[in-house]
Order: sequence, then C-alpha cells, then structure tokens
Amino acid sequence: MKNIGCLFIVLLFVFSCSESKIGKLEEGNWLLELDIQDNQVLPFTFSVNYTSENIIEIKVFNAEEVIKVDEITVKGDSITIKMPVFEGYLKGKFTAKEITGNFIKESLDRIVPFTAVYGDDNRFKINTEARKDVTGIWETVFSPETEDSYIAKGIFKQDDAKVTGTFRTTTGDYRYLEGVVDGDSLKLSTFDGAHAFLFTAKVTDSVLKGTFYSGDHFKEPFIAKRNKLYELPADTTLTYLNEGYKKLDFSFPDVHNKMVSLTDEKYNNKVVIVQIMGTWCPNCLDETKFLTQFLKEHKNEDLEIISLAFEYAKTKESAFDKISRLKDRVGVTYPILLAQYGNSSKAEAQEKLPMLNHILSYPTTLLLDKNGDVRKIYTGFNGPATGEKYTEFKADFTVTVKNLLKEKSTK
Repeated sequence: MKNIGCLFIVLLFVFSCSESKIGKLEEGNWLLELDIQDNQVLPFTFSVNYTSENIIEIKVFNAEEVIKVDEITVKGDSITIKMPVFEGYLKGKFTAKEITGNFIKESLDRIVPFTAVYGDDNRFKINTEARKDVTGIWETVFSPETEDSYIAKGIFKQDDAKVTGTFRTTTGDYRYLEGVVDGDSLKLSTFDGAHAFLFTAKVTDSVLKGTFYSGDHFKEPFIAKRNKLYELPADTTLTYLNEGYKKLDFSFPDVHNKMVSLTDEKYNNKVVIVQIMGTWCPNCLDETKFLTQFLKEHKNEDLEIISLAFEYAKTKESAFDKISRLKDRVGVTYPILLAQYGNSSKAEAQEKLPMLNHILSYPTTLLLDKNGDVRKIYTGFNGPATGEKYTEFKADFTVTVKNLLKEKSTK
C-alpha cells in the first residue's frame, strides 16, 4: 500500500511537471510559418506577453502595422488564437516554445498547416548579402498576357536587406508588406487573419519577375519594371452610374432584421455615404475604421453613413454574427446592412445594384448629396499602408463631404 502511495506521488509530480512545461507559452518573440504551395512557407512574427492577471496577449507584426490579439483560448495543450474582426483563426497544440496546427477559415473550407517557434524574430532568413535595392516605384502587371491580367503600382523602401511597402491596385492595396532582399531575391509577406500573402521575385536593376501566393489556394505570376512616374487610373473614374440613373436604390436588413432604405425619413435631406463592403475584406476594414473616425470628427446632423455587406458566410445568421463582431470591435455607430450572403460574387452584387456599371471592388464608396443624387464614387480604398496616397484620399474625401454639406436640398 505504501508503494502504491509513493507511485501515486511520483506520477502526480511527473504530471505536474509536464503540465508546467506545456501550460504556458514563453514570453517574447515568435516566428510562425504557414506551409503553402511549391514548398514555400509564408512567415510572420508575433510576440507573446502576459498581463498582471496572467492573461495572454499576442501582437502580430507586419511592417508598421501591429495587430493586437486578445481572443485566445488555452485548454490543456491546445490553443486557439482568433484574429480581430476576421473569421480566420490559428488552432494547434503547443509546448512552451513551439506551436503546431492550422490556420482555418471555416466559411471558405480552407485549412493551412503552420509551425511557430519561440525566440526567432527574423521574418525571413538571409543567406546572402543584398545585391539589389528595390527602393522606388514599380509599374506592375499581375497574371500578364492573360484575360485575368490586372495592373498595380509597387511602392517599396529598402534599408540594408529589409524591405517594406505595398502593391496598390485599382481595387485597393495589399496592405503592409514586410520582407527582405536575399542576394537578388525579393521576399515579402503579410498576415492579418484575412490576408495570408507571400510575394517572391528575382530582382535585376530594372525588373522584378516573380509569383504572388495567397495562402495555399491561389498563385499567379507578376512582372514589374522601374518607373518613377507611373500612376494608376484615378479611383473616382472606374465605377459610375449607368445611363438614365442619378440615384442609388436598395432595401436590405440591418442586424435587427429591420429593412433599411435611402427613402427612410432618417436620410431625407441628408448627405449620405454608402459603403459597399464585406466583413472579410481587409481594405474594407481599413475604410470602416476611417469612416467610423470620420463620423466622430465631423459630427453633423445632416451626415449619415450606411454600409452594405456582401458576405461569403454560409448562413444569414453567421453573416449577421460577423457584422455584429465588426461593429463591436471597431465601434461602428452607423448601420451595416446584409446585402448578400453565401458568396461575395461581384456579378451578383451588381445585380442587386443595377444602377452601377459594375462592382469592381470591395470596398466601393458612394457620396450622395441632400437630394439623393450620386455625386462621387471611390473604387477600392488606398489605406494607411499606401502612405502618401492615403493622405491624398483623406483630404479629397473631407473636402468633398464638407462641400456637399454646405449645399441646400432642392427637394
């Protein structure tokens, strides 16, 4: 009996030691690598910290962007890390210095394996000193010489081997990219719970030739050439009203299942900003943060905002859950209506808004005057990662809205 008691104590001690080893992540810097296509890995760095209440906090880093993650569940040796706003989450098994698991987006049935290790804050390993400098403007074409071809503007800054910047397209930007030049190879990545992007390219003095990977489900080639004078078409020229239309017309439910329309008394004789978006879209999140702050800073009883959400969530209930989560996390005070769920097809979106020539981008934002006439349409959103372009947009948007507010309704 005495031997059994001793054995029990030994087993309890071993079990307790085992639990202490796996029960807590090491504080400090970590490197996570997603296993994608072509034997490539998509890396990003994050930090782990514990508050005085012993609550875990994680920060994900992409160049100047810091994403604070506070929805973390630990059970035994299992951990779930839910990214802010977006549905994507990391789930796996962990020890103090390693996590192995999957990045999961349930609505799209996507699962990408990953491994994270403690003590490494080098996003990319550098094998050779940088022989090229990619600082500058790059005229870019993705999927060149195909029917899926589209243009972009690469904007990069290099400091020794480290590179930061983004690609702007006619429908928005690829947000905060961070990476290195390793010899004559460019490597850039970003991760935010929606985007999981990797760009690789060979660099000459005047050309980038490479591949863009989106998770493990999509890839396409791109080619870029130096052109310091290159500019994309103006974002206010791409989407417009079809002939015979002056106004926007819709009726969609809000989170309380109440149908909302521009003909409602609330919007009569008001300047109205209408945002076409999705809760799954990082550029839309950037713009939603901007619009929420804009409304706070420009409080005016003659100004209203409405967002129309086109969701790929599989059910109406889950789509509304995502809308509510976005509103709560960002502090949105204006209505976000559910325009579509089950997919985010732009063709189907355009059928719901036939007065527009097309829905080219999420987001697309329309400015309506006090008569309800559409006065300006922005296609896409140049967010904070675009620097100068973001500053230009904010100035133009602010001036336009203020001018519309000064006008009198003729109704």
